This record gives sequence, C-alpha cells and structure tokens, in this order.
Amino acid sequence: MIFIRELEQRILEEGQILPGEVLKVGSFLNQQIDTKLIKAMGEEIARLFEGNNVTKVLTIESSGIAIAFAAGVAMGLPVVFAKKHSSLNVSGNILTSKVFSYTHQQTYDIVVSGDYITKDDTVLIVDDFLAKGNALAGLIDIVEQAGAKLAGCAIAIEKGFQGGGDELRAKGIRVESLAIIDKMTEDSLEFRS
Repeated sequence: MIFIRELEQRILEEGQILPGEVLKVGSFLNQQIDTKLIKAMGEEIARLFEGNNVTKVLTIESSGIAIAFAAGVAMGLPVVFAKKHSSLNVSGNILTSKVFSYTHQQTYDIVVSGDYITKDDTVLIVDDFLAKGNALAGLIDIVEQAGAKLAGCAIAIEKGFQGGGDELRAKGIRVESLAIIDKMTEDSLEFRS
C-alpha cells in the first residue's frame, strides 16, 4: 500500500486536470518517465499476477509501453505492443481490432502480428490509463482472436467514475488498477479507498 499512496501523491502533486475529464501526468508517466516509479509499478504488477502462468505482456502504443516493459522485466516475460496503424513490417497473420481513443477522439485500427500471440499464451494486458475501457476492449479482442487465455488487465491509473473498469469486472475480467480515481472535478481528485 505504501507504493499506491506514493503514486496517488504524485498524481495529486503533479497531475493536471484538463477540460473533458482528461488527467495529464506527463511529468512522470506519459511524456517524461520517472524510471524509479515505473520500475516500482512493474514490480507491483508482477506481484499482483504472480502464479497466474502469464507468458506474454500486451499493451498498446505508445504510453503503455514503459509500464508494460517494467512489468515484463519484473516477470521475466516478452512484451508485445499493438501498433495503432498497419505498417509494412506487420504482415502475414494479422490480429486487428478497432479502438476509439478518448484522449485523441480518434478511432484506430490496432494491429499485432499473430506470430507474437498464439493459442498457447496466457496474456496480461498492461496500460497506463483506463477510462471507458475502449483500449482494453480492443486488446482483449486481439487476445480472443489469437485463441489465447487472458490472465487479466493491469492499469496504472483508472478513472473509476467513467465506468470502464467496472464494466470489465462485471464481465468477470480481472482488472487491477494501481490508483483508482472515483471523482475528478476541475480542481480536485478523490481516490477509491
């Protein structure tokens, strides 16, 4: 719990609430990365999912990569990330899903090579934010297309008031968020106890 309180304190001290219920944490999570904090996040995620036979960590570019990498290192596992656009270096058996980005107000066709996630994998999805659950839904769709098993989802910051995490939990999907914001106004945040 000490680590969780530290993360919440950083959000309170450095986070900026922007119009449209957007929380900017670029000073330590998205644009400038506090490596010590990210390492601790990865270790906490590894602790939470220890014993779940995870074989791969999956995320979406680009802000989730650092946290997924830290979790992958802590678990000794490869990290796969879904690209937000198809490219020439992703070919053959392609797993794809549509994802609407709340922050960017844009729909992406995310893609992963089917060579990297297979029916033999147990996948842990890791991302920086969970709001309405669109990115996770797309990543879960990719895991299902591959015929792989989903161990669950690990999130740095969940905006609990937007309902995405609760919807996934209601479907029986394990969602572990390191910090959950239950209420956010123009000038204040309240965390879930």
